[in-house]
Amino acid sequence: MEERRASDQRRHFERHHFEEEMQALKNRLLNMGALVEERVHDATHALIDRRLETAERIIGSDQDVNDLQIEIDDRCLRLLALQQPMASDLRLITAAMKINADLERIGDQAVNIAKLYLIAKDLAGSDTMRGQIREMGDLVVQMLRTALEAFAKRDLELALRLPTIDYPVDRLNRATHLEALKLADDPAALDWGLHMNLAARALERVGDNAVDIAEQVSFLITGEFREFTDASHEVQA
Repeated sequence: MEERRASDQRRHFERHHFEEEMQALKNRLLNMGALVEERVHDATHALIDRRLETAERIIGSDQDVNDLQIEIDDRCLRLLALQQPMASDLRLITAAMKINADLERIGDQAVNIAKLYLIAKDLAGSDTMRGQIREMGDLVVQMLRTALEAFAKRDLELALRLPTIDYPVDRLNRATHLEALKLADDPAALDWGLHMNLAARALERVGDNAVDIAEQVSFLITGEFREFTDASHEVQA
């Protein structure tokens, strides 16, 4: 009887410790999500509002995101190696690893946008394109925030909203191509416009990554993986 009680207490302690580790993993993942969300917002506004110091800060602090990704992956691997996760726990760990990778890619896109601003900051530009990129930035930040909220709350309805928010992002991305063509008569302005096309493409990819995160939330909740759209998977391919 005493041995059984001691065994039960040990299992209870181990499970409690495992749940604490899982919660810590979720918290760190949400911290990373908040960090890259801020980076995308700041990079977009650095480009639009010509904030040189902000762009340089984003580029200079890229390693912070990479270090956090490594830490989160390490947490996931330790949980897999040292614990015996049940099916629902295993889904959370594998979803966390995939979401972690998507967040790191989003951080890279923020750096790319900041670098594009530095390259083209002295060139003439188009207020119309700036407005399009500002709108895209606001939309993809909203998408990322919604996807992370869906993860935090395990809310399938929130996750399913992502493809709908993504449609106007794709539309605006296409519109920047047409706007750049209007600058063809001025080589310097066209050069700026082509760089802004790349910035718009980076924001469009952030939207795709947010959809990917929502897909992982759906898998976490339902146990079945489903693709919401084909676009994000084509980008990664």
